Amino acid sequence: MKRLISTALAACLLSCAVYANDNTDEQGELPLEDLRLFADVFNQVRSAYVDEVEDRELLEDAIRGLLAGLDPHSAYLDASSYDHLQTNTTGEFGGLGLEVGMENGFVKVIAPIDDSPAKKADIRSGDLIIELDDKPVKGMSLQEAVDAMRGPKGTKIVLTIVREGINAPFDITLTRDIITVASVRSKTLEPGFGYIRVAQFQTKTANDFRRELDKLKRSNQPLKGIVLDLRNNPGGLLQSSIELADIFLNEGTIVYTEGRIPSSKTIFEASATEPADETPLVVLINGGSASASEIVAGALQDHKRALIVGTQSFGKGSVQTVLPLSRDRAIKITTARYFTPSGRSIQAQGITPDIVLERARIQTLEKNGEVTEADLHGHLTRDDGKESTSSSRKKNGKGNSLAEDDNQLFEALNLLKGIYLMGERVRPVASDAKRPTLNTPAD
Repeated sequence: MKRLISTALAACLLSCAVYANDNTDEQGELPLEDLRLFADVFNQVRSAYVDEVEDRELLEDAIRGLLAGLDPHSAYLDASSYDHLQTNTTGEFGGLGLEVGMENGFVKVIAPIDDSPAKKADIRSGDLIIELDDKPVKGMSLQEAVDAMRGPKGTKIVLTIVREGINAPFDITLTRDIITVASVRSKTLEPGFGYIRVAQFQTKTANDFRRELDKLKRSNQPLKGIVLDLRNNPGGLLQSSIELADIFLNEGTIVYTEGRIPSSKTIFEASATEPADETPLVVLINGGSASASEIVAGALQDHKRALIVGTQSFGKGSVQTVLPLSRDRAIKITTARYFTPSGRSIQAQGITPDIVLERARIQTLEKNGEVTEADLHGHLTRDDGKESTSSSRKKNGKGNSLAEDDNQLFEALNLLKGIYLMGERVRPVASDAKRPTLNTPAD
């Protein structure tokens, strides 16, 4: 019986090798001796392992191992994981709200999803998860770890985390929830200056972005600048990122890919069907900005369409193609690498900001005892006749809460103001423009 199984398995694999060799000249024949070795190992596990395991399960495990050995992003998708993948692209699923990968056998956090249990618990990009409910992650596949973290809403799980800068691992207890990813959201930072956050690239992200941009233009006339926040954006759909970058570009390459097979060599160009939006743009990125978000940042940077601010991005510059095997099973395999329009590889390098700005805690210094002209006895009134005091000026002034809460966003806003002001100053002045006449020099 063992010989029969071994012979049948080897014959099946050999026939696959011959079939592949007949259909492409680039692939060589599979090594027969190694196929026999695989069949022998399969039989040994099947007959000698302490617990009986079904043949189908063994073969699926072999497929998982084959793909997991390639890179952190290639994987075998069984019915459950294939369904999860399809659900993620539509924007709603149950769990903790983490985008993760594998590193040295541990689960590495790429980015927490906005408004998720993970984000609220301050789990950060770069954290390593080493245990799930006291079970070591080492030895698990990525999909097994993801499955362990997902579960019904309201159930709890304990994550043991290793974080750079902290000497010992620590535990965080999270309560699972239904994760609904709001792909795009916007707000006005100050009159004339808008903010658009893209949390993940989904099927409708580009359309949602256009809607939020139009909303900002209606409420801010004119719209003097936009901060596009791609921090902790783990990526998503390639086509969606191309469509978003195209909003700001009239022509030229957005991204191109290179791989071994002809279909993996593709150039994606900006479309000229609609005029590009010319609103001044600052893009925020960090170590949690990966894949599709790096494509957008790289394209806008290479075309000098935006100023990129923040810290080095994650560096996931590889293309994964989902190849269905049946109605409920597929493989996700890396087929190409991304390159920015200027030819820079994103893989394991990432996007370097034009201005490097680390996240920091800012504390406003108190201005005790400060005296202004308005405090002096007998000071001249304003030319409109109204009184002014330093206390009223402080009340009317804007606080620094944005600087304290998010120094990167605060500095991005300041950069936008500078870009706008410089643009205004270099515009030609009309000949009939009225200018103030200075009768006496200032002191």
